[in-house]
Amino acid sequence: MMVGFLALLRLCRPTQWLKNLMLFFPPFLSGSILHPEVAVKGMPAFIAFCLASSSGYILNDIVDLDHDRLHPRKKYRPLPAGVLKPVAAAILALLLFCGGTGVAVISLSSRFLLFLLLYLLVTAIYSLKVKDIPLLDVFCVATGFIVRLLAGGEAFAVLVSDWLFLTVFLLALFLSIGKRLTEKRNLGIEAELHRKSLAGYPDGFLDGAMYLTGGSVLVTYSMYTISRGQLLYTVPLCCFGLLRYVLRVKSGLSGDPTESLIKDAQLLIIALVWAAAIAWEIYSGYRI
Repeated sequence: MMVGFLALLRLCRPTQWLKNLMLFFPPFLSGSILHPEVAVKGMPAFIAFCLASSSGYILNDIVDLDHDRLHPRKKYRPLPAGVLKPVAAAILALLLFCGGTGVAVISLSSRFLLFLLLYLLVTAIYSLKVKDIPLLDVFCVATGFIVRLLAGGEAFAVLVSDWLFLTVFLLALFLSIGKRLTEKRNLGIEAELHRKSLAGYPDGFLDGAMYLTGGSVLVTYSMYTISRGQLLYTVPLCCFGLLRYVLRVKSGLSGDPTESLIKDAQLLIIALVWAAAIAWEIYSGYRI
């Protein structure tokens, strides 16, 4: 019984729920994260996206089942390892989809529900076709982060600025490209067997694209801090984080954003210092 529950939990990929913290960026950066209504709106929004994103991960695992059985790491996931049947996974995905959309319908606005459905549509399109097409695959992943950001703005009634929009999009693109680069390097000649899009990236292209998007993130984030009239001193923290991720990827370590943040002490510390610096600047004069 416990083994089955743990397998179902692994199938949901709870560590990936960290990505849904993007929902809280708009209220955090706008200075409203401490308002009492944020908790009331925030928990349903976060739960809805966690349930919905897990349903998308399960769909992707079902579609990729044959390829994952041959993958050196993914073959240990519940479906390719044979711990769970595809039918059980499909039922769980449907329940999570209904749960996520149900929470949005009951607790949040119709516009938030539209953002959630758009996210689910983007992930479904990615899993069924786009992930095999070079460039479109990483742009589709980046779009998922933008939808989260805009959904957070809708949930908390915060307008997302142009510079923040560009920064998040380019950062997501940068991280997605880094992940593809590590996959292409680590899988070698078998890369195409596990992810078709990797065959469409010529040698050196992903390296150049990672440097290009990383530099663009630094520029757009700098412009965002200048437009706010504060936070400029956090730009060196952003620069360090970007370079640390590049160093990690080029050193042969995993480029998965969530895994990098959790397992790389320097990245985790710099992220916490960045959050603390932002919080100090924005909330130091806050009074409850």
